Amino acid sequence: MKEFAKVVVDLLEMEDIDYGDVRVEEHTYEAIVVKNGIVENVATITGSGFGVRVLKDGAWGFAASSELSALEAERIIKKAVELAEASRIRNPRIELGEEKIPDGEYRSDVKESPFEVPLHEKIDYLLEVDKTLSSSKHVFYRVGNLSFFRIKKYFVSTEGALQFQEITHSGGYISVKAMKDGEVQSRTFDNTLQGGYEIIREFDLKKRAETLVEDVEKLLFAPPAPEGVMDVIIGPHQMVLQIHESIGHAVELDRIFGYELGYAGGSFITPDIIGNFKYGAPIMNIYQDATNKRSIGGFGFDDEGVPARKEYIVKDGVLVGVLSSRETARRIGRKSSGAARAEAYNNIPIVRMTTVSIEPGEHSLEEMIENVKDGLLLDWNKSWSIDDKRLNFQFGTEIGWRIKNGKITEVVKNPIYYDITTKFWHKMDMVGSKEYAVLFGVPNCGKGEPGQTMRVAHETVPVLFRKVNVGSSR
Repeated sequence: MKEFAKVVVDLLEMEDIDYGDVRVEEHTYEAIVVKNGIVENVATITGSGFGVRVLKDGAWGFAASSELSALEAERIIKKAVELAEASRIRNPRIELGEEKIPDGEYRSDVKESPFEVPLHEKIDYLLEVDKTLSSSKHVFYRVGNLSFFRIKKYFVSTEGALQFQEITHSGGYISVKAMKDGEVQSRTFDNTLQGGYEIIREFDLKKRAETLVEDVEKLLFAPPAPEGVMDVIIGPHQMVLQIHESIGHAVELDRIFGYELGYAGGSFITPDIIGNFKYGAPIMNIYQDATNKRSIGGFGFDDEGVPARKEYIVKDGVLVGVLSSRETARRIGRKSSGAARAEAYNNIPIVRMTTVSIEPGEHSLEEMIENVKDGLLLDWNKSWSIDDKRLNFQFGTEIGWRIKNGKITEVVKNPIYYDITTKFWHKMDMVGSKEYAVLFGVPNCGKGEPGQTMRVAHETVPVLFRKVNVGSSR
């Protein structure tokens, strides 16, 4: 792979272009699914190939192939150049911001390779978890899944960079549905982190399965969530969705410029308010951190070779940063945030989230509950809806707890909450401390046209919001 990447760049340097790069990648993916006590699927998918990107006369050209040969490299380069020449009518003209692109290597911290753990051990583990999920007479559906991903890739450019990365992700998913008198309730655990099979052992899916069954039983007998305006504590797992949808996508600079309008929508943010817009309360601090080595949004270099970075997006309530690439950042006079990422070798890099997180505060969950006279604690996402400008949203959670006079009194079912992004974040009143932090991987974030699925992450804590619209979905 390394020598082939060098060959491609040697060929690129012979072309009349302003810039060129190549990514040579090898992917391995494994998934095991057990549903209702039956092994439903075992799959291992591998693939490799290379993608060439060229910049000529202010326009991009991109082409890719799964055939690693010098002859094929010549063909792909010619195709990329032809596409760039055909795109020269583009306005505005594309220029890359100045950036120091170093040589380097990055490898995930893997204690136990998931691809070396015997298949029967992984299947037996899921079958044991399934037995726990079936412990209630009301349960009629249960599923468990283990998934593992590894990518090896070289990035070489005409600017002289030579980088190698080997990144491994491990994920676990369990879900249970129960029914009583025709009503169905569900509870889910789902997370993916960077690392080896030790991640699965940390998740302890058998213990989590016990909690899910207990929760789903309570939900079957619980009253509907109340309706009205009240204080809401958003738990760390639901904060993942809240940050992802109302901040993460909103601060992608290509969306801000309108590149996604034909597909996924745009953003309420405009370039002129970056640096002065009051996004939320003064206690609101949001950052992106691609250097987090346990996060599936972490790496050594993005797919333009820009080193991983940690930067504030919102500082003391003010929008101070965005997610950007070399191309988009230059348009607002900034350096890239290192967020140009591609799903695979046959996709061109676009602006994507990395690890977009909320900075912990100083409060315990107990303190937050004690400070609520009448409200709800909500966690684990069940449904979501948000408009194409990332403003009006309505989210539902799998479970809620009623709080009265500073104490949790009961479980409630089918809770929803809704608000407007630019108002909602100003309602922050207390932020959970670091001991409540949860790092949560989102391996299925969609964006782009043609569409790309990206692995991103969020580290979150519980947060108390005042006077939020709440209700029940049923």
